[in-house]
Amino acid sequence: TAPGPRSYTTLRDEAVKLFNSLQQLESERDPVPLMQGVLQTCLDLPPLVDEIYCQLVKQTTEPPAPGGKGDLHYWQLLTCMSCTFLPSPPVLRFLRFHLDRTENRFPASEMAKYACFIREALEKTKGRECVPSLEEILVLMQRQEMICTVHCPGVPACSVAISSHTTAEEVAQELVSRLGLSQSPNLFALYEQSRRREQPVGSATLLADVLTRFE
Repeated sequence: TAPGPRSYTTLRDEAVKLFNSLQQLESERDPVPLMQGVLQTCLDLPPLVDEIYCQLVKQTTEPPAPGGKGDLHYWQLLTCMSCTFLPSPPVLRFLRFHLDRTENRFPASEMAKYACFIREALEKTKGRECVPSLEEILVLMQRQEMICTVHCPGVPACSVAISSHTTAEEVAQELVSRLGLSQSPNLFALYEQSRRREQPVGSATLLADVLTRFE
């Protein structure tokens, strides 16, 4: 199930818990649930977003084993953060400097590839209603796109590749073009359907948020 409401203590205590989670991340065999937990806490407690960005920059600066499994776990969480939250301007400048420095020091490495992906994501991220789903975290760890299946009346289901930044309007436009309906006078929209209800998806809604709600 998708992360639900949580109870929190003070910001200071939660910051300590997040720091401990980051320490655990380095050796975690399955880091995805832990990553989602960190992201959920940041979504619920926005003042901690900058703190986590700074901690992740620190953890990926002069690591004991550059490009090792533990180091890459930090880069993968930093990737998920960049697709979910924008840090404050001072932290954003600090982060971009760190990304540039990493690409210059380790060209063509996995760290450099994550740094490039993160820089591009930060140009598109505007904030999320939900944290990434487990599936989205897995594809972000590989710097890939998700495949979203859309059921269209009268035709087979369509598979569409989406990123963390793809809106419902963009997917609707792609499907209209793919189905040869560009000249149709009708309006088209995506609908979200569950066992209880069916409702239109707002044109600016991120499809990744819709998928998290279905998780």
